[in-house]
Amino acid sequence: MTDAELAAHLADQAGRILIQVRDSGMFEGKSLGKAGDQTANQFLVHALVQQRPDDGLLSEEAKDTDARLAKSRVWVVDPVDGTREYGEARTDWAVHVALCVDGHPTIGAVALPGLDLVLRTDRPSEVPAAAAKPRMVVSRTRPAPEAVAVAEAIDAELVGMGSAGAKAMAVVRGEAEIYLHTGGQYEWDSAAPAAVALAHGLHASRVDGSPLNYNQADTYMPDLLICRPEWAERVLAEVAKLSA
Repeated sequence: MTDAELAAHLADQAGRILIQVRDSGMFEGKSLGKAGDQTANQFLVHALVQQRPDDGLLSEEAKDTDARLAKSRVWVVDPVDGTREYGEARTDWAVHVALCVDGHPTIGAVALPGLDLVLRTDRPSEVPAAAAKPRMVVSRTRPAPEAVAVAEAIDAELVGMGSAGAKAMAVVRGEAEIYLHTGGQYEWDSAAPAAVALAHGLHASRVDGSPLNYNQADTYMPDLLICRPEWAERVLAEVAKLSA
């Protein structure tokens, strides 16, 4: 398989494993999230070590080491993005598999198992037409104050949603125009969504407009903007006003 085919296959299979774990009836509450995370992570890690033994690897659920920092090619995975939504059997959770080359999110796949859907960098589709009034996806439980302020400034409708991957893919799928996040994330939260968004011709950057860089020693990423290109300049300008 090519790298893109591998990313899509792994994301899809991990999603199917997660649904099997949830449907087994053996777990509930926090134990379900833990069991799902660990089971999917074991599959992804072992598969990548087997299929791409010379590449680096960063996973939310695996112990990180400095070994990846010397690698040009590094896989960045999130076995369950949106553990709460996964446990509640909602559809707004995801599985992320990305390959970053020299820090750039080059190849990726985001599975939305609740929708039986995998969005991938090697099969970009045309993004549906934008709504007359922009829609901004935000956390369904704790929308960031900055996102709320920008939405008010541009007269955008707020749409509450679960995981980062689900929010980013809502823009790719034409269900929203803007995903603005300022509440802090980690590399595994955005690497695959950013790769897929970029492949579909969308804008993806930090909220100061700088590029997204991965495989860093510190995996914390404070903010993210994924949006339709025509909204990038306006949203970035409104965010800049908030910090002026």
